[in-house]
Amino acid sequence: MMLTPRWCPLVASLLPVAMAVAPPGGCGDSLDSLYFNLCDLSAVWGIVLQAVSGAGILICFVFALVLVTSIPFIQDGKKKSTVAIQVFFNFGTFGLFCLVFDFIISEDFATCASRRFLFGVLFGICFSCLLAHTLRLNFLVRKNDGPKAWYIFLLALSLTLVEVIINTEWLIITIVRNNGTHSTSLGDPCNIAEMDFVVALIYIMFLIVVTLGFAVASQWGQFKHWKKHGAFILVTVSFSIAIWIVWIVMYIYGNDKVGNQRWNDPTIAIALAANAWVFVFLYTIPEICHLTKASLEQNYVEEVYPTRGVGYETILKEQQAQHMYIENKAFSMDEPNAANKSKSPYSGYSGYNGQLRNSVYQPTEMALMNKTVPLENPYDHYIPRVTISQSAFSSNASTLRAEDAFTTENRQPGQHEGSSGQTF
Repeated sequence: MMLTPRWCPLVASLLPVAMAVAPPGGCGDSLDSLYFNLCDLSAVWGIVLQAVSGAGILICFVFALVLVTSIPFIQDGKKKSTVAIQVFFNFGTFGLFCLVFDFIISEDFATCASRRFLFGVLFGICFSCLLAHTLRLNFLVRKNDGPKAWYIFLLALSLTLVEVIINTEWLIITIVRNNGTHSTSLGDPCNIAEMDFVVALIYIMFLIVVTLGFAVASQWGQFKHWKKHGAFILVTVSFSIAIWIVWIVMYIYGNDKVGNQRWNDPTIAIALAANAWVFVFLYTIPEICHLTKASLEQNYVEEVYPTRGVGYETILKEQQAQHMYIENKAFSMDEPNAANKSKSPYSGYSGYNGQLRNSVYQPTEMALMNKTVPLENPYDHYIPRVTISQSAFSSNASTLRAEDAFTTENRQPGQHEGSSGQTF
């Protein structure tokens, strides 16, 4: 059948529609054209971004479990109070990874409305938590004490609610307005200029700048162990500022210069995934690693008690050595009776009758010479001589202890004259 000229425009108008509906390579025939970027092999950016975002979603879920389960193991109470902010921040990072899928999917009324609303709100959650945390760090680094945990959490929540109100009003105005006409149809949230989208994020930019200022200020203070937490926030915000500058320039000017407006959605999706991973690697992971570590104050207390324990063990060892001395003395051979023992010349100074001489005060020769009481033979005290009794020779003992010899030498002079011992 021949086509008349009046059918040619109709066929020509249907051909582009048929070609647009045809699924690309990697997508099924029954798949809606709205989701072609998720499986289009010719547009690899969608597949790569959804893989990267899926891994981020899984990691954020694991980190949430780690934060909640690590609460009983946190030793420092000041660190434990930041768990609520960490969980709230992790929730915002989780939402950023999920929002990447919204920019991979093609535009329609629902996706455009959620993009415009959630982009600012999720970034508002993250930067509000960073701002509240770094504000508390400024108190800790100077006074080692700061506001209570629920004050900080309420501050982060309040800063986030401001962005929620701003985005709600902006979205309502965008949808309700009729572009200067008297039509009753709703406005299209997809019909938003690039500059309008960026201007709506001025509050988020304000949070970023203020957080950067507080992070820099947290590096001055006398309590240096809190500075590393401020350094985490400082590095995180610095990388975030670089990412925001790049995507805003590309979104407003770069894509227009290249002449490819289809790269607007990939630009924002890449910025979302990159900034979310910066949050994970530069802030979340270091904070979790330092969460269960003991503070310097606790380390000092732990070092004091082992020192006391060592002293107690030293006392026990001294008592044990004394008991061993008594037990060894019980096995000595030919031990004279305690009644026949004479006091040592050092007994006036020690009071221990010659026992444990190495642990008591022993006077010098000069101290003995200065004593007012004259001694019969003072040189006997200055140069001790060993006297061996006959009982020691007649006994079956094969070993003569130096202590027995010294005890025999310390007897009275009258006993020395009447004794039958041999003197060397």
